[in-house]
Amino acid sequence: MDLDLACHLSIITGSADPADLVSVLGPLREMGYRRAVLAPMDEVAADPAALRAVFADADIAPITMCGQGPGADVSSPDPAERAAGAAALRASVDFSVRVGADQLGGVPYGLFGRPTEPLASDAFDRSAREVGGVADYAADHGVQLTFEVLNRYEESAINTAVQAMDYVAASGSDNLGIHLDTFHMAIEEADMNEAIRHALPRLRYLELGQSGRGPLSTGAIDIPAVVATALDDGYRARIGIEAFSRPMLAGGASDMLSIWRAPYEDGLELATDAIRVIRTGWAASNPGRRARRLSRSGT
Repeated sequence: MDLDLACHLSIITGSADPADLVSVLGPLREMGYRRAVLAPMDEVAADPAALRAVFADADIAPITMCGQGPGADVSSPDPAERAAGAAALRASVDFSVRVGADQLGGVPYGLFGRPTEPLASDAFDRSAREVGGVADYAADHGVQLTFEVLNRYEESAINTAVQAMDYVAASGSDNLGIHLDTFHMAIEEADMNEAIRHALPRLRYLELGQSGRGPLSTGAIDIPAVVATALDDGYRARIGIEAFSRPMLAGGASDMLSIWRAPYEDGLELATDAIRVIRTGWAASNPGRRARRLSRSGT
């Protein structure tokens, strides 16, 4: 199964301390994951050299995350606030380079949190132009900038694949990529597979998350079918997994994400289960069947 798989580290641990990651990254690489996603962190306080070393020792690549904060928001009508938001995103690109990441994801397009009204069209356009510029800056530094499409309870700016493609068009950038997540698509999309097809020209990260935020083998979403259909439709970029359990999350992250329960207790076990689920989808896909035929024929 030749897939570029990534595991979100928040599945397993709330710590980004390099010493704490040693016991996590090695097992993930042995399972078949090529990448691990770091949760948003204080980039000023972090030690990028130590993080880079621990990832390199485990032969697994990091993916970093970025966001916006009060006073630094690319969707703001205030030019100074927009400039501060873009500067924060460029700093995240620079941090990504220092830790050895070639992908920066997250929510670069505005403030994260429960919205109270739709995002105005002029704010959408302002945000897209700023983020497009950062995407070009990131590409010049060997980093792919992606933005995640979230559900209506977390964000009002971009909730669907159609809106995501509109945002890419408004950005004016050839380098901005889309991140779709099955958890959010199950809430917002009438047809998840069609949403993936629509975003395919710019889809750079397909994340698999279950309806209850727990193991991929349990829940309302047919993850193997999503994987098989995406591969059949030509998706060949990275596939990530995400799940959340309250005891695993650091600080106030569980409250911010509304993770009130513990749908699983062992993150490494969940990551192992996810490999099995993804493999089932791959085996049912045309690329998977073709690979098995070639393997049997010895070619």
